[in-house]
Amino acid sequence: MMMVVTLFQLRLPPPICCYSSPAPNERRYHSTAAHKRSIKQVKALLHSGEADYSHNNNNNNNKPDEEDEEFQVLTAVQTTYNKIVIIDTPKSTLLLLDSTHNVHSMLNKSISKWTGSYWDEFATLPPVVPPGPIAIFGLGGGTAAHLMLHLWPSLQLEGWEIDGILIDKSRDYLGLRDLEKHTTDGGVLNIHIGDVFSPRAAISGGYAAIIVDLFAEGKVLPQLEQAATWLELNDKLMPNGRFMVNCGAGEEGSAAMISQNDDSSMDDTWRLNATIRALCEAFPGQVNWKKMAKSAGENYLALTGPLPDLSTWSAALPNELNSGVNLWRTCN
Repeated sequence: MMMVVTLFQLRLPPPICCYSSPAPNERRYHSTAAHKRSIKQVKALLHSGEADYSHNNNNNNNKPDEEDEEFQVLTAVQTTYNKIVIIDTPKSTLLLLDSTHNVHSMLNKSISKWTGSYWDEFATLPPVVPPGPIAIFGLGGGTAAHLMLHLWPSLQLEGWEIDGILIDKSRDYLGLRDLEKHTTDGGVLNIHIGDVFSPRAAISGGYAAIIVDLFAEGKVLPQLEQAATWLELNDKLMPNGRFMVNCGAGEEGSAAMISQNDDSSMDDTWRLNATIRALCEAFPGQVNWKKMAKSAGENYLALTGPLPDLSTWSAALPNELNSGVNLWRTCN
């Protein structure tokens, strides 16, 4: 669910009218003023939270042209699980969630669908997993699903999301409904509403891979920082299946400790991330990692199983994605 190549600081407009209750577990708020504002104007109005295109809270400088870019609030809804805001800009449609206002999904309007963020990394996964259905735990607005079916139109994707209202809004504004129709190559996104940790999220024979992108209030779900959770989720994979995980940011204040205690600190920075540490405890010697560039949010990613042959993997991908696979390395 979140991030873009370039970041702009964004605060959301406060509700002006009262909440209404059109459906159970849903509250909507509407502004009586025009929704279109420039980023510069919005900054002057708002009082809480910055938009960040990564699930960590790194700050980035604004680009001058983005200051004057206009956007429109398409919908703003409070549900049991999320504060949902979907905004439309000249370049993309963005899904912002919870009090952090982190961007959890985006739909580009340009010819190129690539985002320059971790969502693109998820689209590299099919060449290194067995044939079979791939699950997305934390579907959000469906950015990963859009990219994967664009590149691999015969995929069967099983998207899981706990917030049904979020799915409805994503169908309305983020093109999710289109992915539920079979492509000419037979690919499709099947959407499931429910808890990914429940037995219901399993399928007969297991998934070829599970993409895990589970966050709340800007942080990885705490369950994912426990090895026991990963051992339970592993039962949902078929033999030789893999996890690819958005692990969020590293832990502040830990970098100095690692550099002081280990000469190979660059290769050990994965230890700054609690989710990767839990994965390594669950699957010793079978966890690979990479860190996204600063411009892409600096999130850590993990891939379980043996490190693939990077040359073969790279050759199976388009130019926009093939160089990034060379950054994967195995946790020491």
